[in-house]
Order: sequence, then C-alpha cells, then structure tokens
Amino acid sequence: MRLLLLLVLSASWSIAHGLTVCADPNNLPFSNRAQQGFENKLVRLLARELHTPVRYLWWAQRRGFARHTLAEARCDLWPGVVAGLGSMATSRPYYASSYMFVSRADRGLHDLSLDDARLRHLIIGVQLVGDDAMNTPPAHALAARGLVDNVRGFTLYGDYQQANPPAAIVRAVTQSAVDVALVWGPLAGYFAAHAPVPLHLQAVEPFAQGWRMRYLICVGVRRDAPQLLQRVDAALVKQRAAIDRLLRAYHVPRTDLAEPAELPVALAAFLPPQPSTPERTHADQ
Repeated sequence: MRLLLLLVLSASWSIAHGLTVCADPNNLPFSNRAQQGFENKLVRLLARELHTPVRYLWWAQRRGFARHTLAEARCDLWPGVVAGLGSMATSRPYYASSYMFVSRADRGLHDLSLDDARLRHLIIGVQLVGDDAMNTPPAHALAARGLVDNVRGFTLYGDYQQANPPAAIVRAVTQSAVDVALVWGPLAGYFAAHAPVPLHLQAVEPFAQGWRMRYLICVGVRRDAPQLLQRVDAALVKQRAAIDRLLRAYHVPRTDLAEPAELPVALAAFLPPQPSTPERTHADQ
C-alpha cells in the first residue's frame, strides 16, 4: 500500500501538462501581471531547466492564498514563500533576508535597534495584517515594547487599485510622513533603490523577544507532487549563479552570503519555531 501511494504521488505532476504557477498580479518587486518581478524571472529559470511551458494563475497573495491554490491543486507552485510554510511543500531555500529599518539618509538614523531609546521619539511605520496573532513580527515586537502611540500602520494589502500597494510604507519614508519604517527586505531594497531621495537601510536584529526577523525563502510546491519538488530543488542548484545575479539586480538585501557557495540551510535549525512569518506569507491563514 505504501509503495502504491508513493507511485500515485510521483505521478501527480507530469511535465507534459506544463507548469501552472500561482503569483500575485500586483506586487513588485516580487511579481506582477506583466511578469516584471524577480519571482517571475525565477519561474522562467525553473521552467527552462524543467523544459516545460508555464501558465499563470493570478491570485492576490492574501489570507488563504495557499489553501485556495496549492492545496486545491489549482497550481503547481508558488515562488517566494518561507521555509516550512504550511499547506505546501517547500524547496531548498534560494535566499535569506531580513526585516530592515528604512529611513531617509539625511536623518542620520544609524545603528538602530528595537530597544533604541530614539524610537520612542520617532514616528515609526510598520506593516499590519490585522488585529490578531497573525500580525507581522515587527508589529508584535514594537507592541511588546510599548511602542504604540507613535506607530503608524500600513496595511499589507493596501489599495489594490494602485500599483504595488505594499510600497506605500517606503513612500511614506521618502515623504517624511514617518521617520523610520520596518519593512521586509526585498520590498525595502527594491523601492529604496528607486526612491527620489537617498534612503538608509539597516537589518533589524535577528530576534526580538521571540519574534523572528530573518527568514529562508523557498518555492512552495503542491504536497502531492514530490517529483516536481525534487526537480525544482535540482533546478535551484543548477541556476544558483543566475539566481544570485537576479537578486542583486533587484537589490534584495540578503543574510545568507557568509558562505556564498551554498545557502546555510543549517540556519533553519538555528531559528526557533514561532507562529509568524514575513509579510508575503501571512496570507496562508
């Protein structure tokens, strides 16, 4: 029976059927309908290695995205998810990043930490998911420190009629609507590089009273497609150099470059378990 089950699972994805990819149609630098994001380009690299055509199922990456897409077999994979995220299998990580402090360079707000006394006198921007336990790690960490009155929330989902709604928090920094913001690394790096004024970026400390700020990022794959997961892992290894160039081109801040030849997968064992994840993965609830 067990052998039969494995054979059935292995046959659940076939190269002849092509690759159906779920992605957000309005969320640069990650993805958009014009396929301008770095995850769109990552998918092209993977499809080239798998020798298979790609079609997209566009789906806003909001709450329930994994349950309504991968778990229901509407698509085969979703790039850019946190290692070990529920409702899917996850590939080997292809980068690691961190939440960043983002401030205008002319403010001179260097060497910040979440316990820095200066934060109590600054307007702090933070992305919010909702008024529950699945909020973003920086929102929890600031609340734990009693930093509430001077915090300005920016909904993660934003106004979907506008281009790239999560970029609003970085725009608020450039316009001095907030003094400093805590932003997930790829979003911070990309929009800082395109900002009209110089911005200063600094990684938030890895842990803050149990809240993790650094994450390994993977490709999410349907649980019933182990053969596809193996092929995605192999493609990520083979395309390592191209992926590194892609991430540099999009100014992704990385925390995995101490050993450039290989992502430190052992980091996963170092990070303590906790229920929250970066902004791009809160929607799996």
